[in-house]
This record gives sequence, structure tokens and C-alpha cells, in this order.
Amino acid sequence: MSGTSTAALTYTPSRTAAAGQLRRRVAKSGAGYMFLLPWLLGFFGLTLGPTLVSLYLSFTSYDLFQTPKWVGPANYVRMLSGDPAFLASMRVTFTYALVSVPLKLLFALGLAVLLDRGIAGLTIYRALFYMPSLLGSSVAIAILWRQLFGADGLINQILAGFGIDGPSWISTPRYALGTLIILSIWQFGSPMVIFLAGIRQIPKDLYEAASIDGATRFRRFISITLPLLTPVIFFNFVVQTIESLRTFTPAFIVSRGTGGPIDSTLFYALYIYQEAFGRFHMGYAAALAWVLLLLTAAFTAIAFLTSRLWVHYDVR
Repeated sequence: MSGTSTAALTYTPSRTAAAGQLRRRVAKSGAGYMFLLPWLLGFFGLTLGPTLVSLYLSFTSYDLFQTPKWVGPANYVRMLSGDPAFLASMRVTFTYALVSVPLKLLFALGLAVLLDRGIAGLTIYRALFYMPSLLGSSVAIAILWRQLFGADGLINQILAGFGIDGPSWISTPRYALGTLIILSIWQFGSPMVIFLAGIRQIPKDLYEAASIDGATRFRRFISITLPLLTPVIFFNFVVQTIESLRTFTPAFIVSRGTGGPIDSTLFYALYIYQEAFGRFHMGYAAALAWVLLLLTAAFTAIAFLTSRLWVHYDVR
């Protein structure tokens, strides 16, 4: 009996201490979750919730004014069985991405290499070159771009000075998409700054050793700069490709929301907008949005799977 009492007396304080530690942990966790609460509310209320609702709507016929009607995979069947506007928007978007992203990255990398030489006023040049990335996707710049490449725009005025009668670039199917590609390349500032930061992280002693061995500047760029810059190239490539796949504002402003002329600027995101807010086919627009999400996810997965073949993370 006395042994049992002794065990109880020795056990109770430890149990009380454990309970106190548990309460303190719960209090700390509760404080942490309180700080996370605004983000959690935003995530579940503004991100996850609408995403799940859009997934449901993609299997319905919905026009904003009537109750959604379940139609199963009919929206996806319509899309993949020959919707001409869907096919046109896919062609325009992928052409835009395949042309604009490599050219933008090449231009950004070339300027980053030049700026890395330590020219005077580097901070000013870097700010000036980065500015188009801040303004390039805005409505004002898109309107300015439409004016530049219009029939009476600045580009044709310059060409007229050389005796060349230029077309209305944004109204000609052959050139309309090209003007938007030029606008995308003009927004090279963001990848350029990232490239410049990556170049600055490459150890200088590698270049010094290569110079001692007689390597030319071009050889040092090919054998040292590019391999060690592949993680940055990969990052810029993925980010810029995703941005190009969801391009909307320039195409909307330049074509005045039509995707013309003759669907030459009918980007995928613009087509989603037309179906959702032009024709009120919300169910079909949701299906289009989910296809875009799946395509973006597939591209990202393929990019990461193939990166092990050419991206080098070890300096040694």
C-alpha cells in the first residue's frame, strides 16, 4: 500500500509537468495559427475554393443567369473534337511562346554579359533596362504599342523617311503576332537582372585559371559561364514560358478584344475571356482554363524531368 502511494506521489508531478508542457505547446501553436489565419482564409476562400468550383463548372452548362446544368465531359469533348477557335488559340499561343521566350532570354543574357564588364553607371543602366518589365504588361504600354504599330504610327513614320510605305502592322495577319512578340522581347529586364546576379556568383578564379591556360573570352563563356549559369537559365525559361502561355493584356488591347485580324492574335487566355464574358459560356470557359492549367503543369513537369540532363548545380 505504501509502495503504491509512493508511486502515485512520484508520478503526479511528472504528469502535471507534461500537461503544462502540452498546454504551452498548444498555446504556441495557437498563436502561430492565429498569425497564419489571414493567409489560410485567403487560400481557402480565394484560391482553393474558387478552383474547386471552377472544376465543377467545367462539367456544366452555365451562363451566369441560370443554375448550372451538369453535362459531364461535353465541354471537353467539344473542345477536343474540333473547335476551330480553340485550335487557333492553341496555335497562336504556342507560336508566341516558342518564338518570344528564346529570343527574350538570348537578348537578356547578352545584355547581362555586357553589363557584367563593370561599365560606368551600371546601376542606372540596370534600372533603365528593368523598367520595361515593370510597364510592359500594363494597359497603357499596350495602347502605346498599338499606336506605334498602327497605320499612321511612329514606326511607319520612320519608314516613310526612308521612302518605305509600311503596312498597318497590327491590322495585317502576317505581322500582328510579330508586334506582340517584339513587345514580349522588350520586356527583357526581369530575366536580365536575374542573369546578371547569376553571373556575379560565378567564382572569378575559374576565369583566371582558364585565362592562364590560354582560353579565349568566347571559350570561357562557353565552358564556364553557360554551364554554371544553367540553373538560372532553367529558372528564367520556366517562368517566362508560363508567363507567355497566360498572356492576355497585350493581345486584348492591341486587337481590341477580338483576337484579330483573322484570329492572328487570339491568345488562349483571350479566348477564355471571350467565352466567359463575351458569350457567357462559363462552363466551357472553365473547361478551357483547366486545360490550360494541365498544359502548364505538364510543361513544368517535363522541364523539371529533363533538367537533370543539362542543368548543373555543382561548381566542383
